[in-house]
Amino acid sequence: MRIKETVKKELLDLSDEKYKEFHSNLCPGTDNIIGIRVPILRDYAKKISSKYDIDILLDNIDNEYYEEIMLQGMIIGLLKEKDFDKIITYIERFVPRIDNWAVCDVFCAGLKITKKKKDEMRKFILKYSNSKKEFEIRFLIVMILDFYIEDKYLEDNFELFDSIKSDKYYVQMSIAWAISISLIKYYDKTIKYLEKCRLDNFTYNKSIQKAIESYRISKEQKDYLRTIKRK
Repeated sequence: MRIKETVKKELLDLSDEKYKEFHSNLCPGTDNIIGIRVPILRDYAKKISSKYDIDILLDNIDNEYYEEIMLQGMIIGLLKEKDFDKIITYIERFVPRIDNWAVCDVFCAGLKITKKKKDEMRKFILKYSNSKKEFEIRFLIVMILDFYIEDKYLEDNFELFDSIKSDKYYVQMSIAWAISISLIKYYDKTIKYLEKCRLDNFTYNKSIQKAIESYRISKEQKDYLRTIKRK
């Protein structure tokens, strides 16, 4: 049996109908979900990657099912530091296949090579700031919030958030999420940013809402955040 057929069969064997129904509700518009929990799919990615050469494997996984696409992203995340140039090539190939928030966010979280290649990866991902595609921009922002909410990058992050003009829901929510994390980690500096930011009202208010919902923000901070919400 060819690799493509083997992978498809083994993924279908891992299907959980109850989880499929649950997860389909979280990803509206995605109708090709098999129903495999993320930890199980991660384990499968490690197993299949130890069985086949990763380059051959990535060239032989189909794009029919949601989990096949997510699997590709997980396998890219398993590549080692010495393969960084190859990782960038695979990321460039993979990002256009992202068509929902879950594939995007799981893919970004798996790119732990970023911790060792901070500046190189940031230089690469910033090219997506000029994209008009919803999930290419979300990829950039989720990478920022996963790996770059640090003092060193904070002001540049704020400039980036202000520069992105999009009315796409999953872009706006990713920026709001990133700002809420910035409030948790760098409250005073982020408040100063919010006082002069050029965010649209929806993203601005969602940023504050998500911060208020966090248990890592103090009561006093939440009380103040409520006072600066836009009408």
